Amino acid sequence: MTTEVLTDARVEYDSVDLSAFVTAVTLTYESEAQDDTAMGDLTRSNLGGLKNWAAEVEFNQDFAAGGPDATLFAKLGLIANLKIRKTTAAISATNPEYSGDALLTSYPPFGNTVGDKATTSASFVPGGASNTLARATA
Repeated sequence: MTTEVLTDARVEYDSVDLSAFVTAVTLTYESEAQDDTAMGDLTRSNLGGLKNWAAEVEFNQDFAAGGPDATLFAKLGLIANLKIRKTTAAISATNPEYSGDALLTSYPPFGNTVGDKATTSASFVPGGASNTLARATA
């Protein structure tokens, strides 16, 4: 098993590569637990239900074309394709790309205090017809 340090994540939203601005990225993939416990069972039992995913991305803010603000501000409440990889290297078995149509639900353009580096964040949830999270290795 190889332990890795995340230093080169790739995040693309609506065909814009925002990787140069990313400071943190979290991709969550989960399944609802549906209780199917019946009389006579001594321990709860569950079945996998609907899947869900979400992404949280933190950025160094930049208001120029191609930066987070120009890319995200107009997309709040809209759906576009989101792609995330652990590195900017090519997609492979050891560098899978996770992608899906995502609804941008939160984007604060700024909110820092005096003397702070300008940062921002974005929150994404599944949206649109291709809302499932896909995992590609080629």
